[in-house]
Amino acid sequence: MFRPSRESLLLQNAEIDRMELPRIQDDDELEALKASGALLPIIPGETLRFDPRLDPTRRYCRPWTRDFVQDISQAYYHRFHEQIQVNSAVRTVKVQKKLRRHNRNAAPSEGDTASSHLAGLTVDLQRRGMSQEQIHWMERYLFYMKSLGLVEPEEERHQWVFHIMVSGRYADWRETQDVVPVERPEPATAVATADSRTE
Repeated sequence: MFRPSRESLLLQNAEIDRMELPRIQDDDELEALKASGALLPIIPGETLRFDPRLDPTRRYCRPWTRDFVQDISQAYYHRFHEQIQVNSAVRTVKVQKKLRRHNRNAAPSEGDTASSHLAGLTVDLQRRGMSQEQIHWMERYLFYMKSLGLVEPEEERHQWVFHIMVSGRYADWRETQDVVPVERPEPATAVATADSRTE
């Protein structure tokens, strides 16, 4: 449903620019943002786990992204009694350049189609291993959030993850909600242009 595209990458970077967020260059910048509270740790628990290969120093994201991850994992657990897995969160430019050397589908580390992981507002949630029902549920949930302008998702086929950029508007929207959204209507058709650049 959410095929990776240049248009999607442009939208993700437009949100980063709108919020005037930096693309994190290296570990020094990363640690400074953690120390200031601009990046918060993603907390694993009953509804959420990490890919054990994910470096603990990069299990961080923007506060509103962490809220989104907590909300979707709780809703998913409520429906399926299974955890969602975080495969990737914040990255530095240095890490992205290294990733590009090994993964030709990885997004660039600079420019208007750079990876939104560099700003800390994006997570990759594992898709591999989900049943068709679970994938369909995720797609409905993300379609609803996208229709509100709160997320920009991609379904990456090479890495088998849901790549989800969370807009800063999610924080304000969340304050208006009494409950975490659990079920959403069936989406209409979603059209996207395929592109080889993901993440």
